[in-house]
Amino acid sequence: MNFFSSIVDFVNGIIWGKNIIVVMLVGTGIFFTLSMKFMQIRLLKDMAGLLIRNTKDSESGISSFQAFCVSTATRVGAGNLVGVVAALSVGGAGSVFWMWIVAIFGAATAFVEATLALLFREKDKRGDYVGGAAYYIQKGLNKRWLGVIFVVFAMICWGGVLQVISNSVTESFHVAFGIDAKIMSGILAVLAAGVIFGRKDKIVRVLEKMVPFMAFAYLILVAFILVKNITLIPDVFKRIFEEAFGIRQAIGGSFGAVVMEGVKRGLFSNEAGTGSAPSAAAAAEVDHPAKQGLIQALGVYVDTLIICTATAFVVLVTNEKITAGLGGMTLLQEAFRYHVGNWGVIFIAFVLFLFAFSTALGITYYAKPNLIFIADKDWLQTAFKIFACCMLFYGGMKQAFLVWALADLGLGLMAIVNISAIIPLRKYAFDSLKDYEKKLKEDKK
Repeated sequence: MNFFSSIVDFVNGIIWGKNIIVVMLVGTGIFFTLSMKFMQIRLLKDMAGLLIRNTKDSESGISSFQAFCVSTATRVGAGNLVGVVAALSVGGAGSVFWMWIVAIFGAATAFVEATLALLFREKDKRGDYVGGAAYYIQKGLNKRWLGVIFVVFAMICWGGVLQVISNSVTESFHVAFGIDAKIMSGILAVLAAGVIFGRKDKIVRVLEKMVPFMAFAYLILVAFILVKNITLIPDVFKRIFEEAFGIRQAIGGSFGAVVMEGVKRGLFSNEAGTGSAPSAAAAAEVDHPAKQGLIQALGVYVDTLIICTATAFVVLVTNEKITAGLGGMTLLQEAFRYHVGNWGVIFIAFVLFLFAFSTALGITYYAKPNLIFIADKDWLQTAFKIFACCMLFYGGMKQAFLVWALADLGLGLMAIVNISAIIPLRKYAFDSLKDYEKKLKEDKK
């Protein structure tokens, strides 16, 4: 086991430690952004409009809004809380600016991979749309073996993530209520089982209601805190920009840490370029592939520019004497305690539970088309659902650092395979965007 752990750590040290993944994802985002003439900014109004209009169900797919909720559910998770706090602890306020930059460029990558998912999707034996990275790798590049490898990497990653989010939930509830980890992890696993073993559309139905609710509830409290501290907001922005460009850090030689921590946190949070979200996008019922690409690009903005920023601002308007020396969930809970009292600690515990629960459901939905790609067998789907519940239960009781490392490894390898596919296939997505904008102009005339 020690030998295996050493291999995992060695590979992670190369792909993450040497910033190979960061360079690939950010570089691809910049390339796509320039190639599509800043599509994610030019068509921002259309993104929001499409999300509102495309809510109608379909017999062979799901609505654009439901696909948006599924992908947002996995993006908006523990990383939006604990992860942002970790970025602030290591990179300071300046890391927030670089998270914004990554989101803007990442939206272009999200558009390309989601559009490709629509262009290369197919129907399973039940007549439902399925697709994603594995499918456009096979049909676009004619490399089924590479698609199978992507699915294997995805299963490694998602198995680890399920344990990580469960552990975060049990820790927060133990801090807030003193609940034993075994009890809390059992509750989480049972609730998840009740949804994922239901009828085929139960996951999207739950997420369709849960995602807007949890995001709205969290943002309402954050808005209250920020309005209460409105006079501090200008100083927060000033601090973010000063530290982002190393005005303070350059002297201490930590400018690189500010940039890289913000970049890494943004990538971990919004998942753009990793190939996960296309699994949900492919199931959407739309009359043009580019429409779903735009909606998925909007999901990156919601995750990073709104949810992550909200978390960061709550911490940054907190008296530094209160949070000095703290980290992780403790830091965030103490920040909320400072602003709204003891019930803020309880609120964060429940918000984290909702975020983690929705992530678990989203991962289960992602897994379905990827397993169908391997073999369209019902027993394979059932096996993964049992596996997911076991990971939630086990992860809540024990911190398995090897599993965390495997999750990082799986995510990194997923990104490498996915980026290697969407770059040569980019022309299909570019042409789809041109066709969409052409029709958009004709409709306006």
